[in-house]
Amino acid sequence: MTGGSDPIFELLPMVFARPGDALARAEAVLDSDPSPLHGSVAHHVIGMWQRDFGDLRVALRHLRRARDLAARSGSADREADVLGTLGVALVHDGRTRQGLAALERGVARGTGHTRARVLYRRAYVWWVLGHHREALDDVRRATPVLRQVGDVIWTARALTLRATVHLALGAVERAEADFTAAERLWDTTGQEHDKADVVESRALAAFRSGDIPAALRLFDEAEERYAKLGTPQFVFHIRRCEVLMAAGLAPEALAEADTAVRVLDRIGGQTTRKAELLLAAARAARLADDPHTAMARAADAVRLFAGQQRAWWETHAQLVLIEARLAAGRASGRMVADAAAVAGRLADCGSPAAPEASLLAGRIALRLGRRAEAERHLSVAARSRRSGPPLARMTGWAAQALRAEAAGSSRGVLEACRRGLDVLDDHRMTLGASELRARASAQGAELAAMAQRASLVSGGPRRLLVWSERWRATVLSAPPTRPPADPALLRNLTAFREIAARAEEARVDGRPVPTLEREQRRLEREIRSRTLRMRGEVPGDGHRFDPGRLLERLGGGQLVEIAELGGRVQVLLCGEGRVRRFEGGALADALAEAEHVQAGLRRLAHPGAEGRLPVVEAAGRRLEELLLGAAVPHLGPGPLVVVPPARLHRVPWALLPSLRERVVSVSPSASSWLRAVETEPPPDGGHVLVRGPGLATGGAEVPELAGRYGDTTVLEGDEARVPRVLDSLDGAVLAHIAAHGTFRADSPLFSSLRMADGPLIVHDFERLRRSPYRIILSSCETARLASVGADEVLGLVTALLPLGTAGVVASGVPVNDATVVPLMLALHKGLSSGLSLAEALRDARAALPGDAVHQATGWAFTAFGAA
Repeated sequence: MTGGSDPIFELLPMVFARPGDALARAEAVLDSDPSPLHGSVAHHVIGMWQRDFGDLRVALRHLRRARDLAARSGSADREADVLGTLGVALVHDGRTRQGLAALERGVARGTGHTRARVLYRRAYVWWVLGHHREALDDVRRATPVLRQVGDVIWTARALTLRATVHLALGAVERAEADFTAAERLWDTTGQEHDKADVVESRALAAFRSGDIPAALRLFDEAEERYAKLGTPQFVFHIRRCEVLMAAGLAPEALAEADTAVRVLDRIGGQTTRKAELLLAAARAARLADDPHTAMARAADAVRLFAGQQRAWWETHAQLVLIEARLAAGRASGRMVADAAAVAGRLADCGSPAAPEASLLAGRIALRLGRRAEAERHLSVAARSRRSGPPLARMTGWAAQALRAEAAGSSRGVLEACRRGLDVLDDHRMTLGASELRARASAQGAELAAMAQRASLVSGGPRRLLVWSERWRATVLSAPPTRPPADPALLRNLTAFREIAARAEEARVDGRPVPTLEREQRRLEREIRSRTLRMRGEVPGDGHRFDPGRLLERLGGGQLVEIAELGGRVQVLLCGEGRVRRFEGGALADALAEAEHVQAGLRRLAHPGAEGRLPVVEAAGRRLEELLLGAAVPHLGPGPLVVVPPARLHRVPWALLPSLRERVVSVSPSASSWLRAVETEPPPDGGHVLVRGPGLATGGAEVPELAGRYGDTTVLEGDEARVPRVLDSLDGAVLAHIAAHGTFRADSPLFSSLRMADGPLIVHDFERLRRSPYRIILSSCETARLASVGADEVLGLVTALLPLGTAGVVASGVPVNDATVVPLMLALHKGLSSGLSLAEALRDARAALPGDAVHQATGWAFTAFGAA
């Protein structure tokens, strides 16, 4: 028997309702010299707890004892019930044959209700092993019986399992229906662990239907529920890693999977879950451009899956292993055959990953010059472009583009790339967080590069410009979703500022700060987590970049868009009614030279380094040759807009000899420059001057600027607190902020400006209804940006541009505070006479003294946008 009037049987469902209480009560039963029946149930409860939350070896010891006592009790159903649990534990320990044999005996020994529960457990094992059709067969046999006897808990479990199997087979709608039905049943029970599990499963279903923000929100909810129960859940980590990878957060997924493996090893947990975690880590490492780690993790996963007789999982691990080997530069005929075999096995078992394997086989064949063989595999992969979730359709369009490229059809390449990037556009716009939008763009990098190659071959400079724009700084194409009026988020932001301010004060005083730093990191994780959950509210507007419109708006000026193809710099010069292409140098050389320039400017910020000035100027000349090449004589005398790739945004463009006396502005893309040009200043916006604490000069320019403009708000001292500053900045026509800036390369959206009550971070700016039309940031490194995704930049400047700011002046390197003051005063003199930011900055540089420190300060500042 598995239930009845005896209170001892209440312990069995308690394992997944109140796990700690169930364990304590079962141990108390064993301390009381129980009967064989009661001893069997107590050992059964401890075995279940250890199997799912503790040491699997301990679990097996208790479950075997439970089986023996059940046999002594004379109850065939009691014995069958224990055999079902023991079978699951054996399979999780990698003893697949023994586990299936125990389950078979349990099915044979059990009757009616008990037999249905054992069938459910065998269905679960079939799912773990990747035998999805067998899993569906067993769960379909069990469910009617469980419903008939009114067993709500086990009926809900059966529906949850059936939904999970449907997800593995790509049947998302069927899965969602079963999850919904299961959740209604769980709401009538006290099974808190099972309730957390169904929330986790709904997160996976949301992800499979393409809703990443909902998936992240549900995973956070499930994690909170598990934390209250104190029950580690390794399946949870496996599933969340999958979503993190799809969101472009592969390094985080790798860290989470590796940490979970270490925890599992420490407690002696399930080897089946270890294999799955290794597979997740392998996938994450491959996406994080770490093919050697990916190969190591995938090889370990293949070995474990093979030993566990889990062919479905083993095949998926083999796919990742081949992908990692290709990424590491290996390619051979054997790899083509292996990838094709993997594709066949995945197709046979109904895996949605089958097109990915066919695409892989086609890629390797193309690399080896086997075009006929490549066409065969790519044509199979291309079938997925018409249906399925966004990333599966992306796989199909990538295969179609490769087919066209191999056939020499530029038109076919461009059409496939356009269709594939349209799919990704739609997907990205479901994401509310600018970070996720930026990172998701990496999934379109290959399509964008193929389109650029095709344009270079057959389309001319104008078409190359269009495709360079198609996937450049797309995160700026629409404002980020406004953070919700979430009281918890606002509390976390306030607490974060307070903790950060206390930590900074402690550092200044020389006091230890590890506790404060831990709390600051915790709050950062919570703020980021809540931000990533936001769903996109702004639909894609279908706008396509129009070179004619750009050329018209440039007037007498010109725009230089710098693209990179095959490691070489391509210079697209737009102006005078046409687009011309020139070739620059190697991008790698330009990046190295840009680093040298940055280092030189940092040294020149300090007196006594004047001897470095000729070195820095020489580096500027080399940068000009590499980045502008033969375009320099054609730049003309008018204003110039520079649109660099993401990795070159830190270049101090005013240092380049041909640009030193010009009006130069920088923009992340030509499209964003056009939007800036067409942005109107707010008709009733005021002027805001902010002076933060701790500046070497005390923000000495602010008092002198206070009387320059009418309708001016000055915030300093205790008034320069984040809420007051944000309120004043909202809708301002001009803001000047003199405050310490901190760039966070590890988390760009936590880059900050130091206010009286703590840091003003990018997440705060995103809460503005409209950011100031013009912003001047006079402190160090406020223009630093992080390159993420395909060609995206994240940081303070790029956060402001989609929110209504048309122009920003900021520095990309540390500067000498004393020399900033005259530069800022000269800059505002030009602005008050009607000049643009770029014009005023050009004139302000010219007005500075000619010594090395002042020159370096002038070069460090850049005008962004078009105001």
